Amino acid sequence: MTGTSVQHTQVACVVAFYMASALIVSVLNSSPEIPLVFLFFQLLIAVALLHISALIWPNKITIPKLDIQVGKKLIPLVSVNISGLVFNTLCLRDVEASFFQIARGLVLPLTILVSFLLIKSIPSNLVLVAAAVVTIGFMMGVAPSSSDLPITAIPSSLSLLYGVLSSLFMAFHAVLIKHSLPLCDNSTIELAWWTNVGSAILILPFVMLGGEPYTLLALSKSESWDLSTFFWGTIVTGTFGFLLCVAGLLSIKITSPITHMFSGAARSVLQTGLGVWIFGDILTTNRAASIFVILCGTM
Repeated sequence: MTGTSVQHTQVACVVAFYMASALIVSVLNSSPEIPLVFLFFQLLIAVALLHISALIWPNKITIPKLDIQVGKKLIPLVSVNISGLVFNTLCLRDVEASFFQIARGLVLPLTILVSFLLIKSIPSNLVLVAAAVVTIGFMMGVAPSSSDLPITAIPSSLSLLYGVLSSLFMAFHAVLIKHSLPLCDNSTIELAWWTNVGSAILILPFVMLGGEPYTLLALSKSESWDLSTFFWGTIVTGTFGFLLCVAGLLSIKITSPITHMFSGAARSVLQTGLGVWIFGDILTTNRAASIFVILCGTM
């Protein structure tokens, strides 16, 4: 894979994440009671798009056969993936878009730590310095601000915990992808299928136990609920989620988990700008400085 292809893949990840995150915030703002149903539908859309793609391009895209033994070996990856998605969704629901990237600012240093613990990968000193700068940026972003913020703009300790847990599970997920690809003949499409199908199966019991289908039914009968935002938001975010899944897997396949996380830090500028522009998020001095430091560490 050429350097240009790697760059194109990383740009695709940034653009897909940018669009998906913005739309997810919009949907969750209108339907905060049903985050797991929303996530479940996104997974189903991703699976459907994979099958449609296989019908359109049968020579390039192959849907794997349902092999129980392969499925068992992929349980760790799928479990970590759905856990990260759940905490990611909960964090997006509870914080402003401009704070979201800061809340998950630990994903890079955690990826380095997980890589060291699981595969004994020791990055260079310069990489460690860069990761330290990113971590400092994260700490700046979560530090108490002297600005007079409305109560709705102040992230809670629970939302911050969601962000940290999302970072942790994303770090494990990125590292496990490298070890899981050989189980799928090094095919990112096949791994994407297993990941989305497995995640949908694992999350379904929690969707039912939480009573969210009944909540969705009750909301659909309410005249005050914006059904169109939920419906079209789910369709569009499911589509971008599918693209992000494939682009992310390909990025990790042709580079490394740590490199992928470094390139992903550029998302913060796009996401913060969109949050301030569309959703009217408040960009405090702390948040702006945090994002600046995180980007400096990335570069």
